[in-house]
Amino acid sequence: MKKSIATVSLSGTLREKLEAVAAAGFSGVEIFENDLLSFDGSAQDVRHLTADLGLEIVVFQPFRDFEGMPEPQRARNFERAERKFDLMQTLGVDLLLVCSNVSPLSKGGINRAADDLAQLGEQAAKRGLRIGYEALAWGRHISDYRDAWEVVRRANHPAVGTIIDSFHVFARQLELNTLTSIPGDRIFLIHVADAPLFEMDSLSWSRHFRCFPGQGRLALAEFASAVAATEYAGWYSLEIFNDHFRAAPAHQTALDGYRSLIYLEEQTTLQQVTTPKGAGMAPAPPSITGVEFIEFAVDDSNATNMETLFAALGFTKLGQHESRAASLWQQDGIHLVLNTDNEGFAHEYQHLHGSAVCSIGLRVDDAALAIARAKAYRAQVAAGGIVSSLIDAPAVLPNVDEHLLYFIDDDIDWKSIFSSAIAPVTSQSAAIGLTHVDHLAQVVFPAQLSSVVLFYNAVLGFDVADQHDIADPQGLIQSQVVETDSHSVRIALNSSQSQHTLAGKFLAEFLGSGIQHIAFYTPDIFACVVQLQRNGLNLLSIPANYYDDLDARYGLDTDLLTQLQAHDILYTRTEAGEFFHVYTQLFAGQLFFEIVERRNYQGFGASNAAIRLASQARTASTL
Repeated sequence: MKKSIATVSLSGTLREKLEAVAAAGFSGVEIFENDLLSFDGSAQDVRHLTADLGLEIVVFQPFRDFEGMPEPQRARNFERAERKFDLMQTLGVDLLLVCSNVSPLSKGGINRAADDLAQLGEQAAKRGLRIGYEALAWGRHISDYRDAWEVVRRANHPAVGTIIDSFHVFARQLELNTLTSIPGDRIFLIHVADAPLFEMDSLSWSRHFRCFPGQGRLALAEFASAVAATEYAGWYSLEIFNDHFRAAPAHQTALDGYRSLIYLEEQTTLQQVTTPKGAGMAPAPPSITGVEFIEFAVDDSNATNMETLFAALGFTKLGQHESRAASLWQQDGIHLVLNTDNEGFAHEYQHLHGSAVCSIGLRVDDAALAIARAKAYRAQVAAGGIVSSLIDAPAVLPNVDEHLLYFIDDDIDWKSIFSSAIAPVTSQSAAIGLTHVDHLAQVVFPAQLSSVVLFYNAVLGFDVADQHDIADPQGLIQSQVVETDSHSVRIALNSSQSQHTLAGKFLAEFLGSGIQHIAFYTPDIFACVVQLQRNGLNLLSIPANYYDDLDARYGLDTDLLTQLQAHDILYTRTEAGEFFHVYTQLFAGQLFFEIVERRNYQGFGASNAAIRLASQARTASTL
């Protein structure tokens, strides 16, 4: 797949955009006219810059409101085209994108449009240039790729072809069978864009909510497979209009774009052949069976309090590193690392973010192949100076300033991933019935949410749920869950535009994306909470009004309702099952734990989120 991206997809100046495109690995770029107009140099300078960066200019765009215009506008359009052709030749690009007319002055008629495109094609051909005609979903007369193709077919000129944009196809819910019948050599460019599924006008949807493949809900694998059936061999170019992308760093956005096309290429291959998953491409996504360990980077002032918290949660201290300030803790299938060392990645992470989760170990079927896939998707593999010698396992850094993700082979004893200089200790704690990590919650900046979703989806093969809003007393929190198909690892990604929500405060104080809370599973939450209270652990207090409402909603047994209220346990249920959960107070102002019991329930208790957030806000205000 020949990969390109439009400059309109990125933030920054034209020079910054082009440098980011090249650094991400693209070999092609679309120059959007507004980027050229605002460039502080000549078109010749842009040509030299792209050449120096190893980029080919794929198309110059857009040329608007062309076909079907009455006189004198029609004559002026052909004069305007000649000026654009001059510019294109200076840039060294041979393809001009002509989008279907939206002007109220335009006249309909396939033949009229075809005649105009044929004449424009003749003008272009005299200069060795080409015309690509694209149907806009909101075009006045041509809004369907099938009609645009018919215009091109009737124009019957070798310099006139069609450009097909996935967004415009899906925005009008068009079938793909006709696409497979278009000759590949008559398609001059494929535009690719994903999008969430919204009920809104197509123009607003397109201008603000496009995203990269793997970040939305459009059937792009089917689209790309239909394109492949035409034997099209040209560029696949990302044309993304997105408010968050325009605010995000260009280098990260460009890398996400390149990664998304690798993902689309892989998905398209899977649509076309029956070979094993990922054959001929990157290795298949790893089979992830659970969270193997969680590493906490803690400063000296919080170390004792963290150890006290671990003990209260029922964890046993297994050992202390003989030469490094790190200890190992365990309860059933949950393994924690407490790192207070003054060197290595954990120390740097703590210095930037404060006491926090700095790494997570994922148990996988093949760590080497997991790393190979991450490399194929241009993820940053952590090696050398990034990782200390404390943990001996391959790892990736999903984004700048994020925690590390380690890959641990299924057949390796978890303690062997640490260096052997571990001295056993005699400290013991009474287990409270926690068995494994149920889920994690990560807070990310709004502009990074789609990037993080893409990493988990494309690189690790997680399923992505629809985004939903959670009410915080100080604003809304956007939440989106990514999880393995077996539910072995679940991560709730939370973001907020408000700086006053719990998520917003975390971002401001944490100075970046990070893990905010960890949920542990127990098969008996009532026995667990009783032991927690005996251990002196303060739980988040839930108001009595909540339990009055529970009684009204569910008509719970009086004894059950009494137990829930006595232990500050939140409750919800569906027709299939029940969910019980309880929260600790905030640790170091930003980290907290949740304990859950599931009874044939697969959600996260979303209906209780607003109650939990209000209780946390009230508790924080009294500290």
